[in-house]
Formats: sequence, C-alpha cells, structure tokens
Amino acid sequence: MSFPLAIAFNGNLPTDADAVIVITGNVEDLGQAELNDIVAPALAIDARIKQKASLLFAENLPGKRLIVAPTGPLTRDYDDVRRIFEAAKSAITEAKAAGVTQPVLQLASIADDARYSQALEVAFLGMCQALWQPLEAREYHGKSIEPVKQVFLAGASEEQVKQLNAIAAGQYAARDLCGTEPERMAPPKFADYCVELLKDSVVDVEVIDSIDTINKDYPMLATVARASYAVERHHPRVVKMTYEPKGNVERTLLFVGKGLVYDTGGADLKVGGFMAGMSRDKGGAASVAGFMKAVADYQPKGVKVIAYLAVVRNSIGSDCFVPDEIITCREGLRVRIGNTDAEGRLAMGDLLSEVKDLAKNEVNPELFTVATLTGHAARAVGPYSAYVENGPARAANVSRQIADLGDLWADAAEVNRSRREDYDFVQPRTLADDVLSSNNAPSAVTARGHQFPMAFLALVGGLDKHGLDSEQPLPYVHMDIAGSGVEGGDWQHGKPTAATVASLFARYCL
Repeated sequence: MSFPLAIAFNGNLPTDADAVIVITGNVEDLGQAELNDIVAPALAIDARIKQKASLLFAENLPGKRLIVAPTGPLTRDYDDVRRIFEAAKSAITEAKAAGVTQPVLQLASIADDARYSQALEVAFLGMCQALWQPLEAREYHGKSIEPVKQVFLAGASEEQVKQLNAIAAGQYAARDLCGTEPERMAPPKFADYCVELLKDSVVDVEVIDSIDTINKDYPMLATVARASYAVERHHPRVVKMTYEPKGNVERTLLFVGKGLVYDTGGADLKVGGFMAGMSRDKGGAASVAGFMKAVADYQPKGVKVIAYLAVVRNSIGSDCFVPDEIITCREGLRVRIGNTDAEGRLAMGDLLSEVKDLAKNEVNPELFTVATLTGHAARAVGPYSAYVENGPARAANVSRQIADLGDLWADAAEVNRSRREDYDFVQPRTLADDVLSSNNAPSAVTARGHQFPMAFLALVGGLDKHGLDSEQPLPYVHMDIAGSGVEGGDWQHGKPTAATVASLFARYCL
C-alpha cells in the first residue's frame, strides 16, 4: 500500500516538507500574516483564487509553494464537512500536478461549529481519496502514479495520526477491493487479497473454498454461484475474519458483506448498458474488509469484530438459477426466487443466519449487512448510505449514532426503519414457499425498494425471531451503499469511496 502517511507536527514547519496547503473558509484570512501577505497580491489580480484551489509562489515556504483551497460557505443550515473534504481533494490534486510529495496541511477560517470538529481529519482523508489510483494501474505503471509519501498535519496529536493512518489504510484496501476489474479480483483473488492484507495482524482470517462446503452450509450463496462453477477461477469464496481485543469485550460487532465480484444479473440479464460497472458490486464486502484492516492497525479496546464476506460471481450460463426456483435456506425457509438480479440478499442470507447464531453467545452484539444492494437506495437518498434497522437497533439508536458521526467524518447516511409493508412484500403467494426474494421489477421503480430487502434478510437470517418482543433481541442494521459507494454515482469509472469505514471506525473504535 502506498497511501500517504499522516505525520503530526506542532511549531516550526518540517524541514523535509515541500509545500504548504491551506484549506480555508476565507482566502483573505489564512490565519498567519505571512500567508496573507503571499495571497493578497494574487487576489488583487485573480478572483479565481476565491473559487478554486490555486498554487502560489512563496519564497519563504517549503518548496516555495503555497496552495490555497477555498471551501465555499460553511455556515448555512445545509453546509457540512464534505465541503472541506472536497476542498482538500482539489488541493492535493493541484499539489500532485506540481510535483509535491510531502505537503504540510493547515486549516484556516473554518467556522467554529460542531459540524467541523473533525475538519483536519476529514481534510486528510479527502486527500487520500483523491490520491488513490486503481490496483491494476499501480501494477502496470508502478508506484510512481501515487507519489505523495506523507502529509504533515499542523496541530495534530500522535493519537490523531494513529487513528487517521488506520482509517486511511482501511479505506485504501476497500477501494482496491471494490474498484478492481472482475478477473483481477475474481473470488479466489479477492480472498487472497484479504489474506495478504491481514497477514501477521491481530485479525484471524479463514477462507472457505470447498464447493461441497458452500453447497451444504450456504445454499442460497451456492445458488447464486451455480453458473460460475463451470469456470474454476470464478469459484466462490466465503471469507471469515475475527478480531479479539486484549482485555474485556464490552461490545461485539458482526458483519456480513456482499462481495459480488461481477453481477451480470444472471438469467434476468442486465441490458441497455446497465451491466457496466457491476464489477463494483462487491463494494459492501470491500468496505467490511477495509474496516477490518483499520481495526487490525488500530487495535481498539473493548470491541470484538466478526466479519463474513460472501464473495461470488453471478454468472449466466446453462446452469444459472432462474426465477420461480425454490431454494431451502440455512434457516429452513423455502425461498422462491423472484428475480435473479436480486442476488445480493441471497448471497448474504445464509451467512447472516450463521452470524446470528454466533451473536446469541456474544457480549452486547450488533449485526450489520453491508451491500451495494439496490438502485432504489441510490434513487431515494442520492449520494448517501441508507441504513435500514430493525426494532432492537432502533430502540438502541444504533443507526442514528453511526449516521451522526458520519456527518462529522464526511461519511454521511440517511436512517430508515423497517415497516410492516416490507414484511408483507416478501410474504409467500403459495403454500409451496415461505418467503419471496423479490418482485420482478427494477428496485428503483418499486415502492420501498431498498427497505423491503432488509425484511427478507431478517427472515432468512432468523432475526425475525430476535425482535423487541423476543427473549433475546438482536440489533440489526442493513447498510445499503449503492448510492454512496462510488464518486458521482459513476459505477463504471468513479473512484470507490470506502463508504461506512470512517463512520464505523468513529463510532466503535474511538
């Protein structure tokens, strides 16, 4: 990995720095008279400095470079820390083009507002987002395409940079896993990346590669994978990761991540250009793996983390599954297939059932599925993650706490709840089956298209038996990152965002 390391400093500028970057809410006040004197003559002749990141000559600064990046307004009701994130992306892009490799990062004239309490951290993570280049590109061109080695953070503490470097490492891995093309990151190679990522760390990794085991233990995942069995390099994997903290466990997090390395739609084939970008349908599993990397590097106390990744290819072929099939899942429910392009919930369902059984014996468990699941989520909440929670999670304020911290870390989400209509939607229509996986229309035009899949997952995962009215309520949140998983909603070309990594880390590790 070659993401830039965050380095703390206070006092004099580091001697090995080669530029100063200032992210500011007011380009006329950079917090230091020396910096204001550099900017003033440029402002007198170029109004664009107030609008975009600009590189200025600065005789007495490291590298003789000053880069000023305005955030735009920060005080309106609807402004948030993403303005700082975006300004930092623009600034580091300008710096990289100028040959900068070790910049100093400073903030100035940022509104004194709780919304910006993590502004310095967010600025650094914005830079990391801008600097990441795809794994295939690095392998072809070499590490020179990611030349920035480190970023000096003015006023940061050693603990802050330790946290930031853990998050950055996790996000970098998540972008690699999500953003790599489907042959380079076919299921076996996805699993290999995870093994290598966490090698010699405090996280234990187990990979299930036996087709017989997958057929027996995860029948719905096996159904999705069935057409891929004809091609050995496309065979599915289940990746299991566990972090045990030193000392007492106060809380247990259990994740299932959707790792569809390619989603053709199966027999319900994606047509009209909608298949392009479906190598990123593994974004949920990628984010979960990235979170595990952040956990491995930071080693938080008191929190145990268990993560299962369903890594599979939804292929077409003579042996692909089709609508109307009835599959008996791990929980013993007969699942009627409504649409083969609603495969992610099938791939995750049996794994969710297994982690639910684990959760019964864990300390203060909270369960999550993370997935690029529905076009409806992207349509309904735009560039935000959509969190759909069950009764125990809602009672414990699980999603709200994560989303509120996400607002501070530029990892924003909208919170939804599960309702009776969602469970009604997946009820069986005949006595031959117990639950319907989906309807046969695009989720984007289906009412509650990103909420009802949570009900399906709760049923096939056995979590309907662990609601508020049960003897053992289990909080469960389904995280749909279909709208937030890539920049600009461009699933074929946009950079993966590593959605949920920062907010989960902020909620459970700090």
